[in-house]
Amino acid sequence: MLFRSGMLAPKFHEVSLGRVEVRQVYKITGVGVVSGSYVLSGKITRNAEIRVVRDGIVIADDKMSSLKRFKDDVKEVAEGYECGITLEKFNDVKVGDIFEAYMMEETKAD
Repeated sequence: MLFRSGMLAPKFHEVSLGRVEVRQVYKITGVGVVSGSYVLSGKITRNAEIRVVRDGIVIADDKMSSLKRFKDDVKEVAEGYECGITLEKFNDVKVGDIFEAYMMEETKAD
């Protein structure tokens, strides 16, 4: 068997971006469930993956489909600001849920 450089599967590690608390849940026809949220720490970016934590237990892992400040689409929201988040698949969001935003980053080979 021959192994060539670059043929191995890439290794990834998780980079934590921030935490968000859901303060209000809106059901909007044609859009789905929008979580009115407050950024507790870090910053939230639009291309982040979201882990939904309820009562200290991870109940879902999903991608963000939209991130808004007021009515504008934004790329990121900093700590201390409010935003609206829509998830792609998970719709059972409740007030008090915590969203942990993270990205998977490729680890550099030694």
